[in-house]
Amino acid sequence: MPIAETTGGVERARFVSGSLLRHVCVMAGTGAIGLIAVFAVDLINLFYISLLGEKATAAAVGFAGVVGFFHASLCIGLTIGIAAVVSRTVGAGRTEDARRIGTSSLVLMTAVSVVVGTGTAFFLHPALQALGAEGETARLAQRYLSVTVHTLPLLGIGMATSALLRSIGDARRAMTVTLAAAFVTAVLDPILIFGFGLGLDGAAISAVVSRMVLAAIGLHGVMVKHRMLGRFDARQLADDARALGMVAGPAVLTNLATPVGAAFVTHAVAQFGPSAVAGAATIDRLTPVAFGLVYALSGAVGPILAQNLGAGQYRRVQEGLRDSLLFMVASVAVAWLVLALGQGVLIRAFSADGLAAELISLFCSWLAASFFFAGGLFVANASFNNLGHPLLSTAFNWGRATLGTIPFAWWGSHYGAAGVLIGQAVGSSIFGLLAVVVAFRLAAKLARQEAPDAAPAPVLDAPVAPTSALVTPQPAAAATGPAASAAAP
Repeated sequence: MPIAETTGGVERARFVSGSLLRHVCVMAGTGAIGLIAVFAVDLINLFYISLLGEKATAAAVGFAGVVGFFHASLCIGLTIGIAAVVSRTVGAGRTEDARRIGTSSLVLMTAVSVVVGTGTAFFLHPALQALGAEGETARLAQRYLSVTVHTLPLLGIGMATSALLRSIGDARRAMTVTLAAAFVTAVLDPILIFGFGLGLDGAAISAVVSRMVLAAIGLHGVMVKHRMLGRFDARQLADDARALGMVAGPAVLTNLATPVGAAFVTHAVAQFGPSAVAGAATIDRLTPVAFGLVYALSGAVGPILAQNLGAGQYRRVQEGLRDSLLFMVASVAVAWLVLALGQGVLIRAFSADGLAAELISLFCSWLAASFFFAGGLFVANASFNNLGHPLLSTAFNWGRATLGTIPFAWWGSHYGAAGVLIGQAVGSSIFGLLAVVVAFRLAAKLARQEAPDAAPAPVLDAPVAPTSALVTPQPAAAATGPAASAAAP
C-alpha cells in the first residue's frame, strides 16, 4: 500500500503524516516477518540438528550461536546507523545526499564485516574455550564456525540493504529480503543434513547459501527497484563515515552488550552440562522468533521517529514512542500466552529431556514475561538512536549486560541452571524499566520545542548527515505543500 511518491529514485518521507500507530503496525509487522526469518535460520538449523539426537552436537550449535550472535549484533548496530542517518536525510528532503550515503554505507559495511569475519577465524579455539566448550562439543562448534565466519560480509550486505529499504518505508521489500533467505535454509537443511548425511557440515553449507540469497535480493531492491545508490564519492566517504559512525558507533557498542551478557550466561550454564547448554540454546533461538514483533520494533520505530525529527514534527515523535510501547505490550502478551500453552509441543519438537526440558518449560511459563521490560528497552533504544542520543542506548544496554546480568546470573547459579536464567531476567527487567522512563522524558522535552510557526532544531549527540550547507528541518505547520501531500496515506 504505497503512501508516498517516488522522486529521483528515492521515495519521499512516508511517516510525517497519517496514523502513527498504523505506521508502527505496518513497519513492525512486516519487519517482524523479515526478522523472524533471519532468526528462524538458526532455529531451523537447531531443530534439524536436534533430530540427530546428539547432545554434543546440539550444544555445539549453542556455543557457535554465541559467536554468531556477536557478528549479527555488529551488523545490526551498523544498520541502525544506516537507517537513522538515511531516514533523517530523506525526511529533510535531501534525496541526492541520501543516495550517496546509501552507497557509502554499503562500502563501509563490507569493509568492516570482512575484517571482523575473517579475523574471528584466528581466535575460534580460545573463544570457544572461554565460553566453556570442551572436547567433542568444542571441536564441532569450531568446525561449523570455520565455514560460516567468512561469509559475514554477505550477511552484512543483506542486512544493510534491508535497513536502506526500511529507511524509505518499503517494509514489504525489506521483509522479502530476509524471508527468502529463511526459505532457502528451510529447504536446504533437511536435504544436506539428512539427505546427503552431512550433519552439522550440511547446516553450515546451508547457512552460507542462505546469506548469498540474502545479499543478492537486498542489492536488487536498492539498486534496481528504488535506485537508492548514488555514485561512489571517495572524497565524501570520510564525512559519510563520520555521520554514520556517530550513530552506528554507539549502536554497535550497544548491540555488542547483549552477546557479552549472553556469553556470561552461556559460561554460567555450561557448568551444568551439555543438556543445560542445549536447553539454553533452544531458548536463545526460540526467543527472537516468538518475540519477533518486539525485536522488530527497534528497526521499525527508528525510521518513523527519524523522519518526523527531520521534518521538525516533534509532537509526532512523542506520540510515535507511546504507540510503539502500546504495540509492544500487546505483542508480548500474545507471545507469552502462545508459549505457555504450547510448551509441551516445543519440548517434544526439539527432543528435549531432563534439564533441557525443565529450562524450556521455565522460560515458556514464567520468564517470557520479562519481555515486557526487554521490549521497553528495545523501543527506548530506538528512540535514543534516532533522536540524536545514541550514547544513552549504549549506556543502558551495557548496564543491562553487566550490572543487570553478571551479578544476578552469578547469584542465580548457586541455585542451578534455572537460577542463572531467572537472575538474568530480573536484572534485564530493571534496566528496561529505567530506559523507558528516560525515553519518555526526552520525548516530552523534545515535544515542548515545537512551536506553531517555527521548530528550532533539537540538540543532538549525532548529526543528521554531512552536507555542504546547513539545512533546517521544516516545521510541522509548514507540512501542507507537495511533500505533505506525497506523504499522506
